[in-house]
Amino acid sequence: MFETFFGAEKISLNSLETIEQGVPNIIVWAAPFMFFFVLLEYFISRWQNKKLYSRSETIGSTLVGLGNVAIGLVLKVFLLWIFIAIYNLIPWRMSFHWWTFIPCYILFDFCSYWAHNVSHRLRFFWATHVAHHTGEHYNLTVSFRLSWVQYFKIIFFLPVALLGFHPIILFVTNQVAVLFQFWVHTEYIKKMPWIIEYIFATPSNHRVHHGSQEKYINKNYGATFIIWDRIFGTFQEETERPIYGITHNIDHKHDPIHINFHEYYDIIRDVRQADGWREVLFYIFGNPSDIDTYKRRKNGLLHITEEKNTEH
Repeated sequence: MFETFFGAEKISLNSLETIEQGVPNIIVWAAPFMFFFVLLEYFISRWQNKKLYSRSETIGSTLVGLGNVAIGLVLKVFLLWIFIAIYNLIPWRMSFHWWTFIPCYILFDFCSYWAHNVSHRLRFFWATHVAHHTGEHYNLTVSFRLSWVQYFKIIFFLPVALLGFHPIILFVTNQVAVLFQFWVHTEYIKKMPWIIEYIFATPSNHRVHHGSQEKYINKNYGATFIIWDRIFGTFQEETERPIYGITHNIDHKHDPIHINFHEYYDIIRDVRQADGWREVLFYIFGNPSDIDTYKRRKNGLLHITEEKNTEH
């Protein structure tokens, strides 16, 4: 059994184009359904006079999402080449079986948790993720805000490839994982039965992740399974309505270029004003929260804020 399952035949790179055509573009296929539910949520919110949508943010989210899909299609062959090259290097290659999707998905989600965690704690990777958090209104279009440079984070998922999963299984897993995160970006689904809330990254759990309150920051990284957060101590229950966005919200909310690259502009500015190489490295690779505190203290703003809080 193991001999027939592991040690599958290598995949010829000459057949890369054929394999690429055989990998389904699940997100592209799902796009009409996603836009249908966006429109449904939008019209229901308008009918109920709920301010869930902002015109500028909706335009920005849509343009960011379309750009991300286009970049993903362009990079598809390159990423598939990487996964095939890894697959051919290792001797424990798994044969293509549909059920390997299940362990692959669980392990992929585990790596996704750590990729997400690091993306909030290292500014270099935060710059590849912050676009997703810039929306101040929480609705289904926020799921479209996937950074155009997020593909740097492929390094976090190489361990899954090194376990020998078939490249097509890996691609399908990635697309299903991204698609799962669409429905959690809504305020219309309240808390679900406790067992679901305990295991999965539900809308309630993910709303916490988008909250800018201190107790919500850097919590609930799980993409599909919230169980990772419970294990590693980053779980926070939704106890009050989140205030969405980031601690310093952006201007030009409709501009996909600004949404994707504003953090890089800030990094470049900070590096130019840095006092020495140690500060340069801190501005690039430090914890974003620590950097913000350091910059306010350096500029004298933290002392002023603390005095005002004391007066109150």
